Order: sequence, then C-alpha cells, then structure tokens
Amino acid sequence: MAPLSDKMLSALKEKHMDKDSPILVRLFKEESELEVWKKNEDGEYALLKTYPICRWSGDLGPKKKEGDRQAPEGFYAITPGQMNPNSSYYLAFNTGFPNAYDRSWGYTGSELMVHGDCSSRGCYAMTDEQIQEIYALARESFFGGQKAFQLEAFPFRMTALNMAKHRNNPNFAFWKMIKEGYDHFEATKQEPKVAVCDKRYVFDAAPVDGATKPLTFNASGACPAYQLDKNIAEAVLNRTRQEQYKMAQYTAEDVATVPSRAGIDGGMNQAFLSKLNTQEGYDNKGRLVEVATAPGSLPRSGGIPATVVVPPQAQPVVMASAPADEPAPAGKKPSSISGLIGAMFKGSEKTKTASAEAEPVALRGSSSDLAAKPKPANSRPASAASAKPVAPKTTAKSEPEEKASTKQATTEPASAGRSAYAAPQQQTNGTLTGAQPTVPAGNFDSRWSDFR
Repeated sequence: MAPLSDKMLSALKEKHMDKDSPILVRLFKEESELEVWKKNEDGEYALLKTYPICRWSGDLGPKKKEGDRQAPEGFYAITPGQMNPNSSYYLAFNTGFPNAYDRSWGYTGSELMVHGDCSSRGCYAMTDEQIQEIYALARESFFGGQKAFQLEAFPFRMTALNMAKHRNNPNFAFWKMIKEGYDHFEATKQEPKVAVCDKRYVFDAAPVDGATKPLTFNASGACPAYQLDKNIAEAVLNRTRQEQYKMAQYTAEDVATVPSRAGIDGGMNQAFLSKLNTQEGYDNKGRLVEVATAPGSLPRSGGIPATVVVPPQAQPVVMASAPADEPAPAGKKPSSISGLIGAMFKGSEKTKTASAEAEPVALRGSSSDLAAKPKPANSRPASAASAKPVAPKTTAKSEPEEKASTKQATTEPASAGRSAYAAPQQQTNGTLTGAQPTVPAGNFDSRWSDFR
C-alpha cells in the first residue's frame, strides 16, 4: 500500500491538519466531484482536496433496486471492514448500501463501491491514482483512531439555487430531506449525527430537556421525542432560514428548471470528458446531443465506439407510389431514383430480419462488465445509418444455416464477470496474489488510449 505522497503531506501541513486526523467524504453526481474533508487543528472539518469523478452510472436520485444502475445517495458510514485492498478495480471501499434508511423502504442492491478503474455500473469510479490517495487518507484516519468516516452522497451541490432548478424533479422531497444534513455540515463544519426513524433521516437529534433515557431510533417506527442539539441549533437554524428564503425567492422569480436526464446514463467529470473525442448524435427521443465517442466504462479489450440512435425522420423511406419498386434486371442499372431505391431496399422479410440481427450490438456507455442490451427494432447505430445496404446473395441458404451464420456474426466473447470484491487472478510473475502495484497501471490515459 502506497504511503501519502510528499505533495499531500505538504498540503496537510499548509492546512494545519495532522495526517491521522478524521476525514469526511462528499460526492456530487451532477458536478461529478468527490471531496475529502479533514479535521484541522481547530477541530473543524476543512476541505482538503476535490477529485474529479471519472465515471458514475444511473440518474440523479437514490438507488432503489438491484440492477437499476443507480449510484446511491444518502449518508453512509465507512468502517475499516468495508475497505477492500484486493479489489478487481485496483482499490475499493463499500458504501454500505443499503443503510437503515434504504432498508426501511425496501431498497435492494449490493457491492455499491467507490473504486478505481474508471468503470461504473452503480458505483462511483475514480482513476487508480485518485483512489490510491483517497485510500491512503482513509487508512491514516483509521490509524489515528477514527472508527468510521462519513460518506455523504448528493445529486448535486445542494444550494438554494440548485434546489430551485430541480424543484420539478420526482425526487425533490427526498432531496429536501438530505439537504437538512447538508446544511448541518455547512453551518457547523462538523460531521452531522445521523439517525433514521419513521422512514426518514434525522440529524443531530438530542434528548429533550428532563429526559432520563437515551434516544433510541427505529428506522420504520415512530420517532422518539427529541430536539436539535443545542450546541449547534442557532447556527443550523440560521442557515436553514436563509436557504429557505433564497429558494422561495428563486421560485418566485421562476428560475429555469433543469431539463430531464431521461435516457442519459450517468456522467463523467469534464476534466476527463474533454480528453475524449466528442460528436453530435441523437438520444433515444431524437434530440440532438453531444456524446463522447467512447462514453463511460468500456471492456478491458477491444475498441467499440459508442453508437447513437438515429431519429425516426432520418430513416430512409420508400414511397408507396413509386412505380419502379421492382429491382432492375441483372446487368442493367436502374434508370430512375425510385428504381434505385427499390433495388436497394427490395428483399424478403427474412433477408431484412437477418440483416437487422447482423448489426453490431450497441454498447451501454457506462458498463464495463455486461454486454449491452440490443436496441429496439426501430433504432440503429449511427454507423449503420450511413452504410449502403447489401443486396441479398444469389447463393441459396437453408433457414437453419442463415440463423446459425447470423448468430455467429453477432456473438462476441463474453467478458468475465468482475466485482469490486472479487479477488485478482493468480499472479505468474512472482508477485504475491493481491499485492498492489507501486505505480497504478489503470490510469485514465492508459484506460482510454485506444479511443482518443
């Protein structure tokens, strides 16, 4: 395990932080950033470093069920037991999803990580160099006596303006709740104490005056009588009032809301996105968007560019009234445009089906582990939209042979399933199994060198 770099040690000294003082981590999806905060000599958390997130998957909003590709949102505690130095994704730590709040709503999911390798299917993925430094900071905090560090995952920086911009989102009620914890931290620069009762988060709860028993919380049961910790109540309430006033003002001014992200899977920080080639394409609703040539996570091998959906209006259409639909006789070119179109697109339904099945399967932009789902029948990769249709061969084939050849053309070797908890393959170079390289091999440049 690599030690903290001289540069990081210098940064800690400049910010008056001990290398073994407690840390706190915040994640922001929309901005694609991860912050590491660390306690300074004054006993307050101060921002140590902001890391651009290499890849996250899913949409803004909490994770609710296994397989929905959502990266979780909420408050999680990371213990030493959740750290995995032998991850297939270089280094990883488990977010702890589902926590008490998630379980109270019946949300399901497993192995939701923060890890290296810039590949995500429900996780927050960093580069190997980044996760190595974050891992080292966590290790030092554990050595210093911190039993668990808090991980706060948000859809965006929860300012009053951003909340107003997202006021029409179906997840707005959930976001208002977790903003309370965000505001507690912003007001006090102390880790908020998190509890769950009545299927909602409660922050910095303290027993009411005169109480003789400690507070006990049941995630699905009614909340006990409690009050806001008096040590921070004034600062928190002032912050809350200011944020509510600002948000009401933005709403009254009818600040523009953020467009829906429907059909967009995850995101990548601009620091990484700018290194990839981009092109114009269409989303699944026919809207023009800028897309990366190779967005998100990709398989370990091969170089399959991202594909985009061609809008319905761009599909070639054969006019029903065209009199020259029949193909030209062999050896004779069609004499009209309609005859040419008829010659290009005339064919049996069997041939059309085989041609559609033979098109390459589109790769889902942010999954490095699973083969992508085939696109709907009315969608084709952009590369196929400009390709010239090939006339059916004259050599006859039986139906079983046609299906077999089509299946062989469309089947690719399945990549081995990878898990952040999976142990690495057996080493044959004399290095002990599970040992980490001194210099990470999976940096961003090497990960994406084939696509720039």
